[in-house]
Amino acid sequence: MLGGIRSGKSAFAEALVAGAASVRYIATAVGGEDDPEWRGRIEAHQRRRPQSWTTEETGADPARLTAVLTEAKPDDTLLVDDLGGWVASLLDPALQPNDDVATVTALAEAVRGCAARVVVVSPEVGLSLVPQTPLGRAFADALGTANQALADACDRVVLVVAGRPAWLKTGADQPGIITDVQADNATATEPARSGEAAAAPATAGAAAPATAGPAAPATAGAAAAQVTVATAAQPLTAISTATTATVVRAQPSADDEGGEIPVIQAGMDLPLPDSDAGPDARDRLARLDLPGAGVGVLVEAIEFAAATQGTAIPRPWGPVRVLLIDGRHTGGGAAGADSAESDRRAAQAEAGEGALARLAASADADIAVVRVAESGAMEDGPVLSEDAVDAALRQGWRLAEAAVVDGREALIIASCGAGTDAAAAAVLAATTGAEPVAVLPRVLAPGGFYDDEAWMKRCAAVRDAMHRIRQEPRGAKDILAQLGGADLAVATGALLGAASHRIPVLVDGPLGIAAGLVARDLAAQSRHWCLLADAGTHQLVRQGADVLGLTPVLELGLDLGEGANALAALPLLRTSIALAAALPVHPALLDAAPEYDDDTTTDEDEDDAEFIEPEPDGPGPASA
Repeated sequence: MLGGIRSGKSAFAEALVAGAASVRYIATAVGGEDDPEWRGRIEAHQRRRPQSWTTEETGADPARLTAVLTEAKPDDTLLVDDLGGWVASLLDPALQPNDDVATVTALAEAVRGCAARVVVVSPEVGLSLVPQTPLGRAFADALGTANQALADACDRVVLVVAGRPAWLKTGADQPGIITDVQADNATATEPARSGEAAAAPATAGAAAPATAGPAAPATAGAAAAQVTVATAAQPLTAISTATTATVVRAQPSADDEGGEIPVIQAGMDLPLPDSDAGPDARDRLARLDLPGAGVGVLVEAIEFAAATQGTAIPRPWGPVRVLLIDGRHTGGGAAGADSAESDRRAAQAEAGEGALARLAASADADIAVVRVAESGAMEDGPVLSEDAVDAALRQGWRLAEAAVVDGREALIIASCGAGTDAAAAAVLAATTGAEPVAVLPRVLAPGGFYDDEAWMKRCAAVRDAMHRIRQEPRGAKDILAQLGGADLAVATGALLGAASHRIPVLVDGPLGIAAGLVARDLAAQSRHWCLLADAGTHQLVRQGADVLGLTPVLELGLDLGEGANALAALPLLRTSIALAAALPVHPALLDAAPEYDDDTTTDEDEDDAEFIEPEPDGPGPASA
């Protein structure tokens, strides 16, 4: 992972390994004791690392990095950041004399023979002027030699410029290589073209009229999806009054009309939120005229909105679309589920009735009821064909595009299908190594009773499915075909489409979290567009969110159903964002406050006011 200073190479590298259950972060930087600015850079990197990561310092001993790589196990994931710090330690006069070339060669051989998955970050020094000092020239020469040696040893090489990756070297897919960087030659050699296609605006032709009715049966070639967009007319304040809804039925185009969709595969190049706007928004909050200690945990929502909008003064989200995905799974994974109940929930939403519709009306949201094809029994064989997976991913992408065309500023993933929880638990187990029995939600029957016999059947189905695919490939599309099904594939496509159009996605349940895990393996940037408003009561959601690096903004413990938790929290999130944007700077901090506007973050061109030492008042060590 090569890149210049502030190119975004470290953030991109962290995104590549974010899906691993655990990561060993190998930190090579030294110093900072007498340099507060350098120490601040190190601490900024430390704050970005998830709690599940472990850190090992190797700056004091360059040979330690080679030893770590040699000792690594096949299940390990190592992130070395960065090679420049390692070379600086190698050139330390206290470590001389030594054979620098032999040390670099040994490191390259350790990388080539390492059993673990490894990502190495390194500064690119070949684009700058030749340093004027002998030590600077020695550093540039040594680092350039090390970069060439490791580029030859690694399976893939990427150059990050202004946050955008350009793949310089790709290889055939090999076991043990991180799935996020698996891309075919077309994607690897032309990343800019993929990004342009991903960002292409949708047209009104993305949705064509269709009639309402039951979902079409599954076919071998494609997963049909029927969409109904319903806008509830009555908010929660009129909960005792019958509601009506304005219903618009739309069918996503199956032949990719209405704008080009890039090939959805591992290694996709999607945009990232603004890495500076979020921290700038957090810093700005400390200066506002807020009583008390401020907005508390809601600062996470403000920072997320700032990053996704690219400004330190974000505005509350406008209209929101809820994608209510009604997917049916057969076999033991759907034990205890009643398909008629799923039909009733979907019909309620279409009619503007029920809890989800009431919450949507209060939160300025409409609901798109998405009926997808039935998926097979995971314990018996693949639940979906490869063609059906591709079709469902494209349909999900189209749904996100349609939301953008309709003026929606955020998506909420919701589910009312049968067997979705078991499919999500199987995906979590296959991608993170989680224990299915520990994360599979219990089966709640009407009346508040738990059906433990049905839960055991679901556990057995997931266990048999995991045994069946024990020797099968674990790529993102493989997981969708073997375990996920049509509903999860549509949700995954919607997440990718939302990221490509830079709109945030609120997730709060098993389907959204599982889709996030699969989307991460197709485009690592997608997880940065997701917000977890409330984790609810599901261990599956909490464990999957931890792997994705998503921390719940609130701890309400809601269990209103997937999508409803986010809708219930949405007004509070909007209020916090609006408050942060409307309040002025505290009068006592006006002189020291940086300026912000809606288009930029901080004014970095203005120097801080010069500090003037006050005159002493009375006797004291004034001469000091």
